[in-house]
Amino acid sequence: MSAELFLEIGTEEIPAGFLPRATADLKRLLGKELNGARLPHGEMRTFATPRRIAIAIADVADHQERQEVTLSGPPVSAAFDGDGNPTKAAIGFAKKNGVEVDQLQRITTDKGEYLFISQVLEGRPTAELLPEMLPRVIGAIPFQKSMRWKDLDVRFARPMHWIVALYGGQTVPFGFGSLASGNTSYGHRFLAPGPFTVGGLDDYLAQTEKAYVIADAGRRKAMIAEQVARIAAEEKGELLEDEELLEEVTNLVEYPVALAGSFEEKYLELPRELLITTMREHQRYFSLVDAKGKLLPRFITVSNNRVDDPAVVVQGNERVIRPRLSDAMFFYEKDQKVPLESRLEALKNVVYQAKLGTSFEKVERFRTLALGLARQFEP
Repeated sequence: MSAELFLEIGTEEIPAGFLPRATADLKRLLGKELNGARLPHGEMRTFATPRRIAIAIADVADHQERQEVTLSGPPVSAAFDGDGNPTKAAIGFAKKNGVEVDQLQRITTDKGEYLFISQVLEGRPTAELLPEMLPRVIGAIPFQKSMRWKDLDVRFARPMHWIVALYGGQTVPFGFGSLASGNTSYGHRFLAPGPFTVGGLDDYLAQTEKAYVIADAGRRKAMIAEQVARIAAEEKGELLEDEELLEEVTNLVEYPVALAGSFEEKYLELPRELLITTMREHQRYFSLVDAKGKLLPRFITVSNNRVDDPAVVVQGNERVIRPRLSDAMFFYEKDQKVPLESRLEALKNVVYQAKLGTSFEKVERFRTLALGLARQFEP
């Protein structure tokens, strides 16, 4: 017999960059535990949002597989005296393993003849193993940075608020920090913050979606891609493809809602890369271009909230990006007033590396190398 194993760890907002590795590590660690415990299982699926990490494993055996083990004992020469009577070595080995001396077997190896015994270890029920296994797995998930909370002797990426642990629809009881596992999860922090009961993976996915949480990161990513592409078309533009930004935004929201905003055309005078970087790195905005690839004074943001009046959210984002672009324009114009060549002298006061001199000396070395390469490739 087998059943589904489901685990969800509910937390405060985990940084987007932590989630892909965390889900991979959870899958690896739990798979290693199950395999080490001789528990066959089926497909493993992981789920993650900023406030939860979850895994579902199909067809986990309800009992450990039986295991036949061979236990080596003392050499025959030390196990019996000259009259063939068992010595303390043989008697002790038999007693230790719960058998009589006449049940011991002999095996010939390169080192001589030894006593041994074969035993079949009966497996333990999975329901007994999981309460030991799951807290061990949770505590072993590595993060770039982890934290403690309250006065607890446990660490995680962010403080935990709940744990759902089910095997065959029944709660797997264990504690982690100050939390006790159960069958209760929670919805979107703003749209549906209340609790709901989980019965298994299918029920979990249905319940979380009702509570405005798209737990499947792949589905959430597809939703965002579809929304931003549709809005780009509505804005008479084309989306500037950015897979890395799409991945990051996917892990910043639980319920994505894409919205379009605008900024003053005067900021289009900024270099393309500077304008894109300012919107991308500071605000996680997608950029829009026209048919010729020229940037448009528009952007797309992905909100983690569904509101009655989206214009309020758009206006808020427009207010935020305006000073960002203003700063970019200010520093760009300031930099243009000073020729790049004039900054070389200042590099003499910047130590590049204690044993490698200043940044000016590094530039000179690069210049010499570049001239040498240019001569080699000169037609």
